[in-house]
Formats: sequence, structure tokens, C-alpha cells
Amino acid sequence: MRIAHTALWTRDLDASAAFWVRHFQASVGDLYQSKNRPGFASRFIALPDGDKIELMTGPWVEDGPAESVGWHHIAVGLGSEEAVTALAERCAVEGCLKSGPRWTGDGFWEAVITMPDGTPVEITT
Repeated sequence: MRIAHTALWTRDLDASAAFWVRHFQASVGDLYQSKNRPGFASRFIALPDGDKIELMTGPWVEDGPAESVGWHHIAVGLGSEEAVTALAERCAVEGCLKSGPRWTGDGFWEAVITMPDGTPVEITT
């Protein structure tokens, strides 16, 4: 078994897709617009290793509470401390670094960056 993809809601598909392209060299799939659920649209992005994330939007998408039941974030392994530090530094300049690189209690070198709508993305070794 494997996870086929993860999905997340966003208010801006294009800005979210551009974030994944800029920071993770993702490729972006075609826009899908549902005929069964008016207003629903999505795009799949694929990371270089083939993992997929579905970015979804609709006019009903709102900001949610900072913490609630459900998925909290996705973590993307970059392979090295240097890669994590370099991306964190670029994100600091762009204003999307939430917390800088550090060793976690469970032994990961990680930082947290945010998508344009504030969704956290851990970057780790």
C-alpha cells in the first residue's frame, strides 16, 4: 500500500501551485472544474519524486481555526540539512518562513514555511 495523494483546501489555486513550483520544483497538472459541484476546482501538483498533492478550492473555503481535528501539515523531506537551511533562508526573504531551522526532539533538522494562505509545510532532512 501507499498513499496515492494528499489534498488540501486553498483560496488561491494559482498562488498555491506557484509556491510548490518555486520552492519544490513541482509540476502542475491541468485545472479540473467539477460539473457536479459548482465552484469546485482543483489541480494536482507532483513533486520530483512523484508524490502528488491535490490543491482544491471553492467559494465556500474560509480560514479555519489555527488548530482543529484533522490533518495539520505536510512534511517534505529535502534530503540534507543544507537543503533545509537554504530553502528556509529563501523563504525568510520572501516572508513565508514561520519557524527557522532547528533540531526537533525526535531528531529531525526542520523548518516550517507557509503557503500563500498560511498553510504550514514542514521542510525536513
